[in-house]
Amino acid sequence: MNVNDLAKMLGDASYGFLTLNFFWGLYCVIMAFRRLWQLSFASRTKQAEFLGELMSRLQAKQYNAAAEMCQDDPKALPQLAHVAIVNRNIGYEPLRQLIGELLQQDVLGELEYRTGWIATTIKSGPLLGLFGTVLGMMAAFGRIGQGEKVQPSQIADEISIALICTAMGLATAIPFNFLLASINIRIRRLQESLASGLVRILEHFKNEQS
Repeated sequence: MNVNDLAKMLGDASYGFLTLNFFWGLYCVIMAFRRLWQLSFASRTKQAEFLGELMSRLQAKQYNAAAEMCQDDPKALPQLAHVAIVNRNIGYEPLRQLIGELLQQDVLGELEYRTGWIATTIKSGPLLGLFGTVLGMMAAFGRIGQGEKVQPSQIADEISIALICTAMGLATAIPFNFLLASINIRIRRLQESLASGLVRILEHFKNEQS
């Protein structure tokens, strides 16, 4: 196998690499949006209603009822509130540290993992496309260098096919870049809503201990 044949083979394989890169990025996008929907309230009104009911139970010292209210809710704020209620006797500072660690590891950790892979997909798409294009053009011009009689139209067709790799890479990077921006905005909104809710819950236990 000569260099031109190897370049053509790797150039053809680039289509497979680009396809795998696209579907892995798409999977990470779907999982990120799915996780955000699981963790977030449908609206600020829904969260305000939950917090209002929860705080009324906490202020009435109905801790068991408050814990039961949060226990089976998969959203981030109820789960963190449940941990705070169960561990309310460890002290304010240890409790605040515990909630912060759980927020970073269990809530934001998976989202950062997914967004990291989406960013890698965005960067890899154009690079894989350029790699396939270069290999395809190497194979096309290599035929000319070997002295073969090749029609210009045939070379143009081979180069145009090679350039499809670059187009595929850009077709992956551009929409995923917008999707990643949308995911990051939703993550920031989730962080802001969690911060406002957790401050109220932790302030309650701080005041109880003072």
